[in-house]
Amino acid sequence: MTQATTGNENPSCHRQCAPDFGPAATGQGHRVARRAEEMTSFIVMDVLERACELECQGVDVVHLEVGEPDFDAPACVTEAATRAMAEGFTHYTHSLGILPLREAISDYYRETYRVAVDPDRIVVTAGCSPAIFMTCAVLLEAGDEVILPDPYYACYPNFIQFVQGRCVTVPVMEADGFQYTPEAIQSRMTSRSRAIFINSPSNPTGTLLSAERMQAIAGLGPLIISDEIYHGLVYEGRAHSILEFTDRAFVINGFSKLFAMTGLRLGYVIAPKPFMRGLQKIHQNFFISANAAVQKAGIAALSGAHADVARMKATYDQRRRFMIERLRRIGFTISVEPTGAFYIFVNARHLSDDSYALAFDILEKAHVGVTPGIDFGPNGEGYLRFSYANSLENIREGLDRLERYVRQHHRT
Repeated sequence: MTQATTGNENPSCHRQCAPDFGPAATGQGHRVARRAEEMTSFIVMDVLERACELECQGVDVVHLEVGEPDFDAPACVTEAATRAMAEGFTHYTHSLGILPLREAISDYYRETYRVAVDPDRIVVTAGCSPAIFMTCAVLLEAGDEVILPDPYYACYPNFIQFVQGRCVTVPVMEADGFQYTPEAIQSRMTSRSRAIFINSPSNPTGTLLSAERMQAIAGLGPLIISDEIYHGLVYEGRAHSILEFTDRAFVINGFSKLFAMTGLRLGYVIAPKPFMRGLQKIHQNFFISANAAVQKAGIAALSGAHADVARMKATYDQRRRFMIERLRRIGFTISVEPTGAFYIFVNARHLSDDSYALAFDILEKAHVGVTPGIDFGPNGEGYLRFSYANSLENIREGLDRLERYVRQHHRT
């Protein structure tokens, strides 16, 4: 396995500078649908795209904002995809995904979590985003409520609101270890509560839910949507699948994070049997099928990338420990050490209460990309998210720059 050169120079190689779309269109003929007009931007992408503009001007930027592994996909993955294309495996597949891949996913859940998953309960998708969209579309009528922790993954509300669902948030607090509690969830439940979203390990906090807490949440009544994309990237303790506690759940998972396959776009949803035909019809109409050759690569990842994953995980853990210690030395409070994913969510209120302005100020003056906490909901305001999905060399350089920035612009 090789480590990609996705430190300071890579984004300008793989991402184009943002085009100028001009002012918003006006007039009846160019009216933008309300669902698109009212959708919030994904702020971390705004930070990344501004960083790209700076890089196009020759500025060296250290990327600690994006949650993208800096490793190339394992060799067995790229070899399987290349072989599949060379053999003509370039056509539509079954809308649920090829059976060998669904069987491999089923085997993975049996071996990892000791749960039985019928391959006919799995829909293979082009990444986790379509899986989340399809789950919301098959579950929600207009006005149905989905309970979310706050802070949350930035895109969850847009998926829910796009299909006319309603978000009901439960603040999770640093003082409580960023823990999502069954009692707080229950206090927000109503007759319209259709589902409870959980994400463990969490983006942005990197924290995990305990088995006892997950079991209690599973018993509250509404269906569970469990985003398990960061499973496997756990450095202390163990991640539990919601399927260990209930079958009344939708599991969102994929290959982007654990197997460093972000650009190959491969994910899946595991769903209760009664929802499968609905999910299949949505997938047929909106997406047809996932990429054929990449599905073959997914089988290779599950069967042959164990050593690669172990090396990547060990490297992430080394970076995690370094970043925690260094951020504390710079003056940031980290009362809850993250034990999963590849993020550190730090309290930055001693610098500013406006995380958006602070993140862009750091980018412009220190040339370090970080994500403002407000991207993850109102309860994330005052925080910054740092990603350690970058080389230790780049992390060290980025934090050196950040330390100089704090000393020069935020003297106490």
